[in-house]
Amino acid sequence: MKASELNVVTGAFSYTGKYITERLLAMGKNVMTLTGHPKRPNPFGSRVKAFPFNFEKPKELIKSLEGAAVLYNTYWIRFPHGTLTFEKAVEHTKTLINAAEEAGIKRLVHISVTNADENSPLPYFKGKGIIERAIIDSKLSYAIIRPTVTFAIEDILINNISWLLRKSPIFAIPGTGEYKLQPIFADDLADIAVDAANKKESLIIDAAGPEIYTFEELVKLIAKKIQSKAVIIYLPPKAALSAAKVIGYVVKDTLLTKDEVDGLMSNLLISKEKPRGKTSISDWLTQNADAVGAMHASELERHYQLTTL
Repeated sequence: MKASELNVVTGAFSYTGKYITERLLAMGKNVMTLTGHPKRPNPFGSRVKAFPFNFEKPKELIKSLEGAAVLYNTYWIRFPHGTLTFEKAVEHTKTLINAAEEAGIKRLVHISVTNADENSPLPYFKGKGIIERAIIDSKLSYAIIRPTVTFAIEDILINNISWLLRKSPIFAIPGTGEYKLQPIFADDLADIAVDAANKKESLIIDAAGPEIYTFEELVKLIAKKIQSKAVIIYLPPKAALSAAKVIGYVVKDTLLTKDEVDGLMSNLLISKEKPRGKTSISDWLTQNADAVGAMHASELERHYQLTTL
């Protein structure tokens, strides 16, 4: 795509969308964002204009997309909160897909998840699968990117594992910890997404890092890198969830959900494809040992602007 053509990124002020936006700006691209928080401080200043999603006003949404060549969609929810459910998130995303068609978007790059399945018993993966089907059935040229679990300084999972290992004398692993993860660096995911935007054919690809760890191995690796003295214990999943709920109450956040534990224990966050990410989490942890987990990363604060400790 030409540098002068408009690229729209959903959630450029959040996490994955921020990394994609940074990559596009570095390439000299013209970028706009659709966000649920248009009044939030804009880290990109005048370089990125912000407009609301307008899911309930499809004509306004179509208007905001007109003239854009590429739409990078990172919109999703980690868990239901208030009136926002997975079903509502699916409905919103379908509205966005329809708006992209009406606006004449040339290419949709959609961030999904590994092992998305419209028949999955897990709402997160099922919702992602339903959306993938809607994109495939649309008239859009598309690239569906399926990341495993993404890591960076401001991520939720790796950062908060590190934070707990720093702050608590005990760290509880749900179950045996033998289930696996294949983390991908947010910068690598951004590279994969931007590269996919320049392909002509519609495609579905995984985005996974070069290293696979069991959850137990990953926790021990993080503990070693940050020099944590926490004692690692193993609890039945229900007990681990109860402990996470207590900590979540203290920090006014949701640390872990049953669906997330079920997804982890089902080995859904690893890929069967050749890894496309280049950055190993072991090297990254070495380089960022002093910073990772220095503060708790709140999902509720990030997406719902609630106050945390």
